[in-house]
Amino acid sequence: MEHGFLRVAACSPHIEVADCDKNTEIIISESKKAAQNGAKVVVFPELSITGYTCGDLFLQRTLQKGALDSLLKITRETKDLSALIAVGLPIATGTALYNCAALLFQGRILAIVPKTYIPNYSEFYEKRYFSSAPEASGSITLCEEAEDVPFSTKILVADEHFHDFVLSAEICEDLWTPLPPSTLHTLAGASIIVNLSASNEVIGKAQYRRTLVSQQSARTISAYIYASAGHDESTTDLVFAGHDIIAENGKILAESTLFEDGIVFADIDLELLAQERRKNTSFANCTDKTSLSDYQVISVSLSDSKKSAGFGSQSDTEKKGSLIRKIEKHPFVPHDNTERSKRCKEVIELQSEGLAKRLRHIKAKSAVIGLSGGLDSTLALLVACRAADKCSLSRDKIISVTMPCFGTTGRTYKNACALAKHTGSTLLEIPIADAVKQHFSDIKHDINNHDITFENAQARERTQVLMDVSNQRGGIVIGTGDLSELALGWCTYNADQMSMYGVNSSIPKTLVRHLVSWFSDEAKENSNQALSDVLKDILDTPVSPELLPPEKDGTIAQKTEDLVGPYELHDFFLYYVLRFGFSPSKIYFLACNAFKGVYEKDFIKKWLSSFYKRFFSQQFKRSCMPDGAKVGTVSLSPRGDWRMPSDACASLWLKEAESL
Repeated sequence: MEHGFLRVAACSPHIEVADCDKNTEIIISESKKAAQNGAKVVVFPELSITGYTCGDLFLQRTLQKGALDSLLKITRETKDLSALIAVGLPIATGTALYNCAALLFQGRILAIVPKTYIPNYSEFYEKRYFSSAPEASGSITLCEEAEDVPFSTKILVADEHFHDFVLSAEICEDLWTPLPPSTLHTLAGASIIVNLSASNEVIGKAQYRRTLVSQQSARTISAYIYASAGHDESTTDLVFAGHDIIAENGKILAESTLFEDGIVFADIDLELLAQERRKNTSFANCTDKTSLSDYQVISVSLSDSKKSAGFGSQSDTEKKGSLIRKIEKHPFVPHDNTERSKRCKEVIELQSEGLAKRLRHIKAKSAVIGLSGGLDSTLALLVACRAADKCSLSRDKIISVTMPCFGTTGRTYKNACALAKHTGSTLLEIPIADAVKQHFSDIKHDINNHDITFENAQARERTQVLMDVSNQRGGIVIGTGDLSELALGWCTYNADQMSMYGVNSSIPKTLVRHLVSWFSDEAKENSNQALSDVLKDILDTPVSPELLPPEKDGTIAQKTEDLVGPYELHDFFLYYVLRFGFSPSKIYFLACNAFKGVYEKDFIKKWLSSFYKRFFSQQFKRSCMPDGAKVGTVSLSPRGDWRMPSDACASLWLKEAESL
């Protein structure tokens, strides 16, 4: 697929223990089914050709030969598939029998990977039959059709056209050890780990297994494809469940239902993994300690075209179906209600702890907030109240300043006053219209000219008032601007861009709404219905700086998203620009998938170009932004997460965006 996406599959098929012929037909059939659905990597369980629970039958020459014959047949019958297939079988060579993974591609046995760690405890007695993988790499001749096949644990299969694809294998128990072979494989360059497993089911083991796979993919910054023996392996004292898991950098993308045969698919993002590794210098430092010379690299060409950006041309992608990976519209906001509530509480704790530390450190006597009746200042006040509680500062020492001027509407004014009352903060009303008019007179600006000077003069007057009030009361000004506004530069330099501490500086606009909603629910639970109702009305109010006169009916005339575009799009762009450094074309591709049916492609393209123009041109405002608590993986602080020259040129990004 395009843009570094690769479809993979883990399969736990119906099998018959020791019936190699029947198992072979099923493996061939399932491989074809997976390939027809676009899978480029298909992984079957440990010893899938014979079945895992053969016991002493593994030592029978008949079973060993039957397994080898089956391997050759699977290799021949899948030669027309553009997919790498991993199957398990016993391989006898020299004086030992090995539990192996065979890697097959287009009629070739690419390599045989023996299991490193052989269990000899509880229900597993593999050491009765199998030997551990030899330390030395080498090759084996299976038959005339398969001579000098690489035989080693240190095998890397790499795509010759798409360098982010590097695959390696380990088997079941290997993952459960203190130092899994996959750790070394990934340090040698593997981006995909396949695990052929036969893990029996007992109470609680599924969750442990899930955690194990997730953590290993996170620790190694890799995609991990885990295929475990299905319920047909159940025999004597053991029950198997066919637990298949596909994980990417700690996130589970797909998982099977226990005790059901079948295939699970996922689209893994190899470009994302490559970007994560490049950003993580600790990972790079570890790779310096790994000898790549110990590994044998086998080249393949999974790509359908040498010119394709990833795997498969656009027509090929359309033929096999669209991206099956769900791209969330709001990457900063968990989709699940329970998880979202948990996230909101955690974010609020981080914000309030950061502010509480600052208030304690400087022995502040007050905290001053410009309260507009909008979402951002509402969140800042609610967080400030929580911070004041943490450092035993009376809430009446939080000074909520409302400064009505030319664009203030009755709705926002009323909500600001009610919010101050119901939170217990002290409300100051300081109208600024006369001061701004005097300023216009001083600089000879026509008050009827509603240009940028008209708007910014009000914003700067408000900031001056807040700074002076904080001096009067021995406090600091709490900034209300959020991450999305900083990214777009939707703030006035040396006005709402400036404060002594910005509690919302790493909170994107799409998350602000949910945080205020969380406070509304909390207020209701605490029997403060009045506060909850005010917050709900604020949530229903259009986002606006209110710097232009209202409409004739008194409603807000200046709506931010009509001017800069939907914040949900900009937050989406921001996440993928900062978190992964993706190109405009990939971000556009992701956005078109996420917002399909919501926005037209041309609309997305328009605002993507606008985002890059604003993001580059407004860096100077971020270069001197105040301190503020970092709460997520995306932040624009010039002291930490984002160090960009103020005069960088956007032409490369805009050229790509405009050519989409």
